Amino acid sequence: MKKILIVICLLFFVTGFAAAQIGPGRALYVSVKTVQLKSSTGLLASNTATINYGDEVTVIRVDGRYVQVRSAENASITGWTASENFSTRRIIPGNAPSATASEVALAGKGFNQEVENSYKAQGVFNYADVDRVEMITADIEELIRFIRDGRLSAGE
Repeated sequence: MKKILIVICLLFFVTGFAAAQIGPGRALYVSVKTVQLKSSTGLLASNTATINYGDEVTVIRVDGRYVQVRSAENASITGWTASENFSTRRIIPGNAPSATASEVALAGKGFNQEVENSYKAQGVFNYADVDRVEMITADIEELIRFIRDGRLSAGE
């Protein structure tokens, strides 16, 4: 029981330390292939710009797990996105492959190529169906209309 309590305390300490590193004026670097900056933190907020792997940004504001940033290269490029899309360490883009935001999220949950290969070897999951579902896209206006017509919460 003591070990579990110690692990939980360490987790809160590390999480708090990481959150404290991201504050207004702080330089961050895009750590995923591309990031869509949005006009607000809402699920259906409009896209304002796209920034790419290695791009430097400056934090304007922090709201929970979201940060409002400004491009260091072009001050007119600003917007909101999840803080997980950034690194506090400078990233130098090269020929090495970078991860998508979804891949970073899955890796944070312990899902990696080794785990995926294990699942594939077991033959339990139909990855062709997963690939087909991942190819489905929806126009943002259609999605907004669906949410409004269905009287669903937009998550804001």
